[in-house]
Amino acid sequence: MTKPSRRPDAAPPSDTAAVRAREALARKWSYLLSSVVMVALSRDELDAELSAQLDALCAALHNEPFDPAPFEEVGGRLVALGYVNEPGLKRTVDVLGKGLLALDEFRASDQHTVRVVGGIGALTCGFTAARARAILDQQESMQRSLLKAAHDAQRDQRQSEAKFEGFASSSTNGVLIVGLDGRLAWGNDAIGVILSHRPEPGTRLVELIAPTSIVVFREMMERVLAERGEFEREPMQLVRGDGEFAKVTLTASLLRDDEGKASHVLVIADDDTELALLQGELRRQSLHDVLTGLPNRQFFTTHLETVLRRADPELGVTIFHLDLDAFGLVCNSLGGRVGEKLLQHVARRLRALMSREQAMVARFDGDEFGIIVENTAFTPDVATTMAAINADLADPIYVDEHGLAISVSAGVVHRPAPDVDPVELLRMADLALRKAKKDQRGQWELFHHNQDTSFRQDAALAVVMPGAWEQGDIGVCYQPVRMLATGELAGVEAVLHWDLSDRCAELADETGLILPMGEWLIRIAAGQAQWWRQRGEIDAQFGVRLTRHQSTDADLVSRVVKVIEETGMPHEKLTLSMPVCVLGVADAAENLATLADRGIRIALDDFGLGPRDLAWLTELPVVSVLVPKDLVRRQDLRSAALIPAVHDLGVNLCVDGIETEEQAEWWTAAGADLAIGAHFGSPEAAGDLLKKLN
Repeated sequence: MTKPSRRPDAAPPSDTAAVRAREALARKWSYLLSSVVMVALSRDELDAELSAQLDALCAALHNEPFDPAPFEEVGGRLVALGYVNEPGLKRTVDVLGKGLLALDEFRASDQHTVRVVGGIGALTCGFTAARARAILDQQESMQRSLLKAAHDAQRDQRQSEAKFEGFASSSTNGVLIVGLDGRLAWGNDAIGVILSHRPEPGTRLVELIAPTSIVVFREMMERVLAERGEFEREPMQLVRGDGEFAKVTLTASLLRDDEGKASHVLVIADDDTELALLQGELRRQSLHDVLTGLPNRQFFTTHLETVLRRADPELGVTIFHLDLDAFGLVCNSLGGRVGEKLLQHVARRLRALMSREQAMVARFDGDEFGIIVENTAFTPDVATTMAAINADLADPIYVDEHGLAISVSAGVVHRPAPDVDPVELLRMADLALRKAKKDQRGQWELFHHNQDTSFRQDAALAVVMPGAWEQGDIGVCYQPVRMLATGELAGVEAVLHWDLSDRCAELADETGLILPMGEWLIRIAAGQAQWWRQRGEIDAQFGVRLTRHQSTDADLVSRVVKVIEETGMPHEKLTLSMPVCVLGVADAAENLATLADRGIRIALDDFGLGPRDLAWLTELPVVSVLVPKDLVRRQDLRSAALIPAVHDLGVNLCVDGIETEEQAEWWTAAGADLAIGAHFGSPEAAGDLLKKLN
């Protein structure tokens, strides 16, 4: 029985969370392998074996400099365990390719992505080499059996000749007995299969050898006749009956008569075509997506590196990162099979659309695709290419009688520097894609380096935000809400405050920290409101703006109700604002209606004063809307003309970001009711705000 092994330099990590993550990945690997091949190991032994191998791989990814040799050894180890078939390798590549990058210990640096890609390639090579060795070992064992049978037949021809012929005839290897003059004396059926015809006795063996292998063949036969060893073996090509070539490994050995003199040469032909096809298929599958047949991310990344080096220095390349819009909706409503058919359709259409360009189309993962184009003087611009893609995919495809059409959003990196790392380019394209999908669908966004700088700064702040909150560096400030016509205090708005960023809520929304932090904000604001109310200092409406993530949170209502019960704040004194852009999500609209039913006042944030936004006011119990800062600064007469329509629906209007007296006067004349902004008071600590109000 094959025993579990552990590399001495592959100790598991000391961090408990990291250990559990590795154990979970090893168990998944073990489970998926167990489903494709049965081996002598028990499930517990296999878990231990793969856990040890995974530790070795992780140690290699951490080591400096990176050495992919442990990955290659693991590929060979799989063959030793008995996973010599293609499904075993495919399951391993799928699990490790995604699982290693999902471990927290490898998320901190982009270089680990490159190392994992290279490591998986080395694992595949190790598997293929070990698989080839295993097959060759099997072939050599067969050859030795044939040789032994042939020599036994010489010693006792009468008793063993029939035994040898039966053994050789049943062999899948081609067997030839050749005279010392080089002419064929006998051949089995298998040689006829290899050559696609059975050669006639008397045929000169050299006539079956391909021209490119003649020299190697003659040198091998010279060594055999000179009796330099027990047998000689060389890879070469034979000429088939259809004019094609068969890749084989020829093994030749000298036969002797009863007097010990050389009489014939035994030649055994191992058909390497199947092995070559297997190796080629394994290489292809490790670099291609099984569902669509397109190159996968690993192949795309490697190809990108090559293309960057050879691209025209003036025209460069363009990288597209595409994501199908509403693909999850298709799968959830019509099933995974329909989703797979749709992915195959998109793959075919993208390949056809890019066929006139020197381009590669790849499927990254899920519903994401990549395209790299080597630009020429005739390559369409980015806008034209994206318009063509979306126009083509807008034509319905019928799957199980369902007419489906789809659009794509895209992040684009155009003409990057040739020395940029491919992994970094894909990160840039992904960043642009996320920006394109932020508020709408079917759009594309071009990557800009200034955006990247801002993104990295925001990302750095988002990472340290939990610690800053725990240490008290993030607090709550309050700003007044004024009546525009009279300047009287209409309410107070509570906002998160952090000295390092004025986008505290947005950053927390991107990381998911906003759910506990947002609940904490409402609790602090409600507690402060109750304190002021009980002391007779401020008895006004208190407002808190919800982010996109909060608005669609399934637990939003229970969070708010819990806070109100704990603080004792009257329901009708709390105003919660939701971004108008989330109302298309069922959970957001349901949350809004439920909160309104409990007496909480609901406002819509980022309200654009357009017909589409106005329509929500007829469907939902909204009492107020907040016009965003960019619209406030523009002072657009066309938008202001719609204010009476808002009032007709019984909704008041607040303008956000009033900075000057001139802006206040303009919006007062336009009919706005309330205002927030530096002109009326910036966010301040509770005590400072109270002093100014008094």
